[in-house]
Amino acid sequence: MISAYRPAWFYSSTVCLYASGQERLEQEMRSGQEGLEKVRSGQEGMKSQIQAHVESQVDEIKIHVHGCIGKTEEEIQCAKLKIEEVENEVQRKIKGVEENVQEKISNFERRIKELEERPNYFPASQEFMSSRPTLKPLTFDGRTSWTVFKTQLDVVSSTNGWTDFLKASQLVASLRGSAAEVLQGIPADKLTDLDSGANVTLLRLLFLLKSIKASS
Repeated sequence: MISAYRPAWFYSSTVCLYASGQERLEQEMRSGQEGLEKVRSGQEGMKSQIQAHVESQVDEIKIHVHGCIGKTEEEIQCAKLKIEEVENEVQRKIKGVEENVQEKISNFERRIKELEERPNYFPASQEFMSSRPTLKPLTFDGRTSWTVFKTQLDVVSSTNGWTDFLKASQLVASLRGSAAEVLQGIPADKLTDLDSGANVTLLRLLFLLKSIKASS
């Protein structure tokens, strides 16, 4: 039977070994704890760096987006201004065309009204009449040459600047003797109102006079 007796030094050595192991264990635990703290600290630092980088990127994106929005709004505003300028220019041109057309319409209406209100003939102006030679009216009694009289009438009418109205009036006033008898075939109102048919009356008189001369 082995004796359980242990010398005092044995117990002393055992206690020392136990204490030494305990100390190493605690030291290892502290080292592990420190390493864990370092890992945690590194993770926190990396997390902070990542977060800071992400926030920086987000800020840059926001700045870029706001810049694009601002530029787009500025371009839209410029486009609106250009559209307004074009619209104003178009309205100005339309107004100018309308005013021009209205002015022409007013001029036409005024001219039509003047033509409706005044006679169809225009007496020669004194200035024009005084600046050109005038010939005395002719007389025709039916006995002279019709061809000669008609030629003389045309020359006098052209020289004096007679209108058809004046030419017809002078022809009526120039008739004498048997030639004046052609007036009996024309109603009195046609002789006194030559404005509406001076040329027709003139041609009719000339035709009748020519017929009378041819038959004489």
